[in-house]
Amino acid sequence: MKIKHILLAVVLCCTLLKGKSQTDNKDKQPDRITLTWSDEPSSTQSVSWRINVDRTKIIGQIAEEQSNPELEKNAITINGTALPLDRGQQEDAYGQVTFRDLKPGTVYAYRVGDGSNWSAWNQFRTAERSGAFSFIYLGDAQNDLRSRWARAIRRAFQQEANARFIVHAGDLINRSNADEEWAEWHEAAGFIHQMIPAVPTPGNHEYRRDSLGKLVLDPHWKVQFNLPRNGPEGMQDAVYYLDYQDLRMISLNSQLIMLDSTAAAIQEKWLEKVLSSSAKKWNIVVMHHPVYSTAKNRDNTILRERFKPIFEKYGVDLVLQGHDHTYARGRLGRKRPVYLLSVAGPKMYESDSERWMEVATSQTQLYQVIKLTDNKLYFSSYKLNGQLFDSFELSKK
Repeated sequence: MKIKHILLAVVLCCTLLKGKSQTDNKDKQPDRITLTWSDEPSSTQSVSWRINVDRTKIIGQIAEEQSNPELEKNAITINGTALPLDRGQQEDAYGQVTFRDLKPGTVYAYRVGDGSNWSAWNQFRTAERSGAFSFIYLGDAQNDLRSRWARAIRRAFQQEANARFIVHAGDLINRSNADEEWAEWHEAAGFIHQMIPAVPTPGNHEYRRDSLGKLVLDPHWKVQFNLPRNGPEGMQDAVYYLDYQDLRMISLNSQLIMLDSTAAAIQEKWLEKVLSSSAKKWNIVVMHHPVYSTAKNRDNTILRERFKPIFEKYGVDLVLQGHDHTYARGRLGRKRPVYLLSVAGPKMYESDSERWMEVATSQTQLYQVIKLTDNKLYFSSYKLNGQLFDSFELSKK
């Protein structure tokens, strides 16, 4: 009996050690993996991830998807960069790598890690030179990310799994530099942003003021989102434009516009330059604060007086917004732009402003799908049960 007990103890010990080893290995694997673009979407792809072990070896591997499991044989290895994230009491690190010289309209498999600890092989597709495509637009996530917002992004992905990117219109989290909230945001999105790039703009909840009263963007933003650095000097982490096929997507930092007159003037001048030089058929602006609010106690005068005339002058097609935690759509007596604001998370406000809106609702979580063809833009807003709530289309010759 003693020998039997000893053998059982050995087996149990080995099982526990094996389980601990598997847990340790999992803890070392890259996580919070996020696709973005820092350059041309038809020939590059940027990836960011949290480093959980070796910060000296930052590697990405990529291979054209051939449906063969032996991906390593044809994979190209690219060295990346480690970026520190100082969270006060703790310092984390993120890795970033950009794959270049890719073929347009091609599916690639990639993984990231340190040479020993790897992510799963994931896929992405580069932009075509031309042709129809769709993308997803989400309003504020902000609260209860794991428990309630997850439904919105997952249902949007379920419906539009071939979306080329997902636009986040600010307030992705509730408290700036709250790592546990970013952990929830990544968990809620799951593998989605490992396959579909994020196109984010910051909201007021990504900001705080430092000891000198200066507005400071959440330090997670720069390390998680590797975005085009074509914005004004000093604002390139959040003010940028992205050309995807025949679309120019422009991100404005409305928190700085609202609270910093110098930053507002710089963005105003930059926006006019970016729109006047655009050769794209479609031009869309995303920013957090709405030009026209759905709440009586909110009046974003500077956006209406200084930025709205620029949108109208250059025929911006859509202005995608958040902040008011309701849904609204209106054209304000003109064909363009169409002003939209939406909410994907559970925090809700009432809609009590003057009825500038053609369509409005409150207390409703929504996601939007936007499809672009050569001559038409199709916009659809859906409830989380998949029911169509609102839709319209725009035409261009």
